[in-house]
Amino acid sequence: MSEKIDLSIIFVGYNTAKYVEECMNMVINFTNNIKAEIFFVDNASPTKDYKIVEEKFPQVKLIKSDKNTGFAGGNNIAMKKAKGRYTLLLNLDIKITNKNIFKEMVDWMDKNPKVGISSCAFLNSDGTLQGNGGYFPNLFRVFFWMTFLDDLPLLDKLIKPYHPMHSWSFYKGSGYYKKERIQDWVTGAYFLIRKEVIDNIGYLDEEYFSYVEEMDYCFRTVKSGWINMYLPRWNITHFGQVSAGSEYALLSEYKNLCLFYQKHMKGWKLPFLKLLLKLGAILRIVVFGLIKGQKVANIYAKAYKSI
Repeated sequence: MSEKIDLSIIFVGYNTAKYVEECMNMVINFTNNIKAEIFFVDNASPTKDYKIVEEKFPQVKLIKSDKNTGFAGGNNIAMKKAKGRYTLLLNLDIKITNKNIFKEMVDWMDKNPKVGISSCAFLNSDGTLQGNGGYFPNLFRVFFWMTFLDDLPLLDKLIKPYHPMHSWSFYKGSGYYKKERIQDWVTGAYFLIRKEVIDNIGYLDEEYFSYVEEMDYCFRTVKSGWINMYLPRWNITHFGQVSAGSEYALLSEYKNLCLFYQKHMKGWKLPFLKLLLKLGAILRIVVFGLIKGQKVANIYAKAYKSI
């Protein structure tokens, strides 16, 4: 009889070679107290990230994809092979200091059977909090997001923003991300999924090449009767946040929000979403153009044209 596996940890590498060795060592050391398997999917990376795993980490299950299938596609390859009671999608650009985080979060999930997906707090390299997920982007929330109204004091508590990290309370340090709470969705950099969820709703939707795919998955999870939890008693340092707001990230999020509406919302809502996104792009061309310069304004001009 094969040994029961508690946790399947999945990494997807694409031009992330600088993170691979340190991250693999860290995760291998921190899974000594739990029955775990570790997958590394090389997403046809030009830097051949797989070579580091192949040469130095024979205990890691290496999968070489012949093409870049994005975050969703890369994770799906390993998710279909995973045997754990839980599956953890984990970014490579992270640092973990709590060596018991994997076991403790699995134990917590065991005690909370209604939770389908959970995640922890994300820290910047200076120890400040990053955003991690939020609430589903209905038209009401998108309007407040695009018009900057979710930056107003206390309003975030009333509307539950799509991105709470944009809210006044976050920047003033009142502690939105310091508190444990049920959220509609959490971010894919640390994405702990119960096996029954995967059995129930399947895998990540590969039409989302990158961005919004984890929110889509959480939407399907909630629709199937589960809840999703943000658990800041545990945390990781996530270095990838430094690239958030890049042109690729912005254009991908706008595009994939439209795809999300096509898949899950009534047809009449999509034109209104596009109208709100265009309005938001115009406002940001003006406001961010003045504050951050023409380069940022040009990114939002591209976003406007892409909608």
